[in-house]
Amino acid sequence: MKLLQNEYIGGVTWGFMGRRGTWQNEDASRSMELMAATTGANWTAIAFSALQAAPQSTEIPYWEEPTVSDGEVRWAIDKAKSLNLKVCLKPIVNCADGTWRAHINFFDKDVPCEPKWSEWFRSYTRFILHYARIAEETGCEMFCVGCELVQSDRRETEWRTLISEVRKVYTGTITYNCDKYQEDNVTWWDALDVISSSGYYPHDDWEGQLDRIEAVVKSHNKPFFFMEAGCPSRTGSAAIPNDWSLQGEPSEEEQSKFYRAMFGSCEAREWVKGFMLWDWPASLYPFEEAAQNDDYCMYGKDAAALIKEYYTYKSHN
Repeated sequence: MKLLQNEYIGGVTWGFMGRRGTWQNEDASRSMELMAATTGANWTAIAFSALQAAPQSTEIPYWEEPTVSDGEVRWAIDKAKSLNLKVCLKPIVNCADGTWRAHINFFDKDVPCEPKWSEWFRSYTRFILHYARIAEETGCEMFCVGCELVQSDRRETEWRTLISEVRKVYTGTITYNCDKYQEDNVTWWDALDVISSSGYYPHDDWEGQLDRIEAVVKSHNKPFFFMEAGCPSRTGSAAIPNDWSLQGEPSEEEQSKFYRAMFGSCEAREWVKGFMLWDWPASLYPFEEAAQNDDYCMYGKDAAALIKEYYTYKSHN
């Protein structure tokens, strides 16, 4: 099933910080139920990570802890479907040493005695195909083949080969989540069904960034949505929403300011087909502590009502 041009994705990303043993339980079940009810979502991106040791490591041991188990992944998909949510399965590679995955990088040419792109892509392909098969078996409507792997974006041949391999085992919609500001740097969008990116743009810069992205979308004639987009509820974060380490006081209004700006600008762009907002953890903080929470999650915060109102409006228009 391919994503239709007129289908709107009112989504929220669920579970990303989950570690093995934290998903298939009552807390996780309640979390997803509250996500659907609180935001009015019709989609969810079920996101989880496998860890390679460092940016120049070439082995991704996705079968090991702390990656959630296959059983937990299947449970989360089944839970989402029981709530009438469409599912994008989103396996992500991260670095165990804390380096952001965008910095995974190797020499442009394979060099003896050095870690190589060819070795990394062999491991990454095994990782992605494993979950593509699960996505097919469980009927996930979408599969994301990668997330914010900025330094790898230039490896067009390897990405085209990977996508071709994924299509042999998965028949649904395929996308790649490029990082913010990178939409016009990816040269292989034509190999995918949908263009998607991370929408962490300053609240006062949405118009300029949408102008830039629009040129990419129209040149490829593909559907587009923001696979990630969100803002911490923290003073100053609306101006730099991608900085999760920014110091500031908790502020629900700051988060709402970002969402008002993003929804307002995107509403005028018919080619923006939706969002997978970032994010909603499998284990929620207590509702009464929401005002003190300064992270991306919207639970119990002013932005939640804003999101539900917008998603409800989009579902009827």
